[in-house]
Amino acid sequence: MKKNTALNGYLFAFLATVTYSHVYIFSKAALNELPLAQFGSLWYFVVAVLCLSLAIKNKKIKQIKTLSKKQVGVLVMLGFLEIVTTTSFFLSIHIIPDPAVTSFLGNMFPVMVMLGGIFILGERFVPVEIFGGLLALAGAFLISYTGGATIQTLFVKGTGIVFLNAVFAASATLVVKVHVKKLSPELLNLNRSVWLLAFSIIMFLALNRPAPLSATAARNLGVGAVLEFSAILMIYHSMRYIEASRSSVVQSLKGIFVLTGSYFFFGTLPLVHQFIGGMVTVAGVLLMALAQAGIFRKKEWGT
Repeated sequence: MKKNTALNGYLFAFLATVTYSHVYIFSKAALNELPLAQFGSLWYFVVAVLCLSLAIKNKKIKQIKTLSKKQVGVLVMLGFLEIVTTTSFFLSIHIIPDPAVTSFLGNMFPVMVMLGGIFILGERFVPVEIFGGLLALAGAFLISYTGGATIQTLFVKGTGIVFLNAVFAASATLVVKVHVKKLSPELLNLNRSVWLLAFSIIMFLALNRPAPLSATAARNLGVGAVLEFSAILMIYHSMRYIEASRSSVVQSLKGIFVLTGSYFFFGTLPLVHQFIGGMVTVAGVLLMALAQAGIFRKKEWGT
């Protein structure tokens, strides 16, 4: 991998991380006022309009006419994966009181991507990276642990949903990584937003539980949707330059930004053991990142 190419990938991944960390904050604020189905319908209407506008402007919309049956199948598969992934993501945001806790638990995602990279894409990982992944999982366990005596009370409510999100998000990431060079990021982003918009509208009509849309909720929806549109596009671009696992590791640092935003926006902080667990997950993904950068490789001195 050329140095400049990798640098572009890591830059896109970092910008996506900073941007997406704010999605936690604004979506949590909007979900405090709106039901999930209504939230999704409005949120992804904004995202879909932005995606369509960019695809038309960059002339990527023309790709639709030249799609093969296999590529259409990939887009349909991604659509279903994104529905499960995104619904579980926002459901966990809604259920878990502190977005920082949700974000730190989300560090299970790069571990799932790493495992998928090993067993599906054939990517190679050194023992230090695997240890970092195990450390991230240990931190996630510490964050979610409540001290309860039963399975129902052992973990923080919503932990299972975050785990489900990590599995399906990793699956979608690996599919995108394989096909992103033939399907443009603009088209992938448009496909994602259209599927999520359609699903949200169907759920909204089926549940029929609208809530008043305040000016504050509208603002949070608008800002958050624009941020998600930008972040997802940058994630897709990052995976054109670096491995999916490398991109996901950088994204896992978002917990630090979410922690700061949650404090200033909601005045909330994780419990002590949750904060420690969060730092353990960050240490784990940083260890993975350093190993991927070759820091722990043996060097020949005196040459």
